[in-house]
Amino acid sequence: MKVLHIITGLGIGGAEQQLRLLLRKLPTDSAVVTLTNPGAVARGITDDGFPVTDLGIRGNRDLGALPRLTRLIKDGRYDLVHTHLYRACVYGRLAARLAGVRTVVATEHSLGATQIEGRPLTAGARALYLGSERLGTRTVAVSTTVANRLRRWGVRRDRIDVVPNGIDVPRFSYDETARHKTRAELGLPADAFVVGGVGRLCAGKRFDTLVRAVAAVPGARLLLVGEGPERDRLHALATELGAADRVLLHGACEDPPPNPGVGTGPDLPSLLAAMDLSVSTSADEAFGLAVIEALAAGLHVRYVTCPALADLPAEAAPGARRITGSVWDLVAELASAQREFAAGGGPHRLPVPPAARHYDIARTAEQLMSVYDRALHRNGSSEPALRRPATPEE
Repeated sequence: MKVLHIITGLGIGGAEQQLRLLLRKLPTDSAVVTLTNPGAVARGITDDGFPVTDLGIRGNRDLGALPRLTRLIKDGRYDLVHTHLYRACVYGRLAARLAGVRTVVATEHSLGATQIEGRPLTAGARALYLGSERLGTRTVAVSTTVANRLRRWGVRRDRIDVVPNGIDVPRFSYDETARHKTRAELGLPADAFVVGGVGRLCAGKRFDTLVRAVAAVPGARLLLVGEGPERDRLHALATELGAADRVLLHGACEDPPPNPGVGTGPDLPSLLAAMDLSVSTSADEAFGLAVIEALAAGLHVRYVTCPALADLPAEAAPGARRITGSVWDLVAELASAQREFAAGGGPHRLPVPPAARHYDIARTAEQLMSVYDRALHRNGSSEPALRRPATPEE
C-alpha cells in the first residue's frame, strides 16, 4: 500500500512527532509532504528512511501550491492520502481528489473546545473545514472528546473513526542513572523537588499558573520542556516573583531524537526521569499526550483536563488526579507532593499503569491500518496491503 502523508509543518510538535512514531510502525510504503517548515522532525523522518518533500507554501493564499501538490500526488501513484493538521487537510483533500486518489483519510489532532491548533474557532474556519471534509473518505479523531466536537461541528457520525495517539511505552521506563545525569547537565540539585511541565509555551497551556504556584512553594523547582511565544513572558514572570533561579525553561525536545546520544542533549524520557511530579495546566486539550508520557515514566500526575484519561476508567491511571488549575489549588498540590517527597527520602516511581499501555504506539498503528483497509474497501479498491516488511527493530 502506497501512502502519502501530508502535514502542515514538521517543526517540533505533538502532531508532527506523532506522525514520525506512526511511520516507524505502519507496514506501508510511506512518503511525507510538508506544506512548510521542514524542521527538526522532518530531519528525523528522513533519518528513519522515509522521503520528505517540502512544498514551500508561502501562506494560506498561495494557490499555486495546489497544482504542485496535485502533480506530486499524481506522479507518486498513491493508493491513499493521509492528511494531518488543518491547512494540510484543506489543501491535501482537494489535491488528492484532483489527482484522482479516491481514498483520503484525515487525522484531527488539535480540535479544542474553543480553538483549533491554538487559533480561535471562527465561522469561516468551520465552513472551510466542513467543505474540505466532504472531499475525504474518513476523519480520524484522536479521542472521543474530539469525535464529539467534530459531530457538533457538523461532521457525520458515520465518517468518524477514533484512533488515539500513541507512545513508545518501553522508552519511558524510569532510569535512575538518567535522572542523576540529566539533573547534573541541567544544574538541578540531586535532592531538589522538581515539578515538570511539557508542552508548547503558548497562552492556552496556562504555564503561567504553574510558574506562580512553584514560586509560592519554597524550595520547589520547575522544569518546563517546550518552546513557544510565551517563553519570554514566563521568564519575566519568574523574575518578577523572585523565582528565576528555580524556574528552568529547557526549550523544545525532539522525541525521539534523530541520533540518540549525539550532541542532542537529554531526550524526553531522561527529562521526565529528572522530575518528581508532572503537571498539565491546560484547560483545553484534544488528547493529553504529555499526561500519558508522564504516566509511562512512573510519575504522579496532576492535570486540569485530559481526554485520553476521560476515555478510560479511573483505575487505569491511579497516579493521576484531576485538579481545578487555580494557582492556590496548585500551591496546595505542590506543597503536599513536596512533603511526601521529603518524607520518602527522594523519588518515588509508580508502576506503568494500564492507561499508558492502552496507548502504546503499536496498538495505534494497528487501529489506523484497519481504518485504511476499510476506507480502501469502501472505495472499491482490492488493495488491502502490499505492505512493506517490518524492519528488524520492529
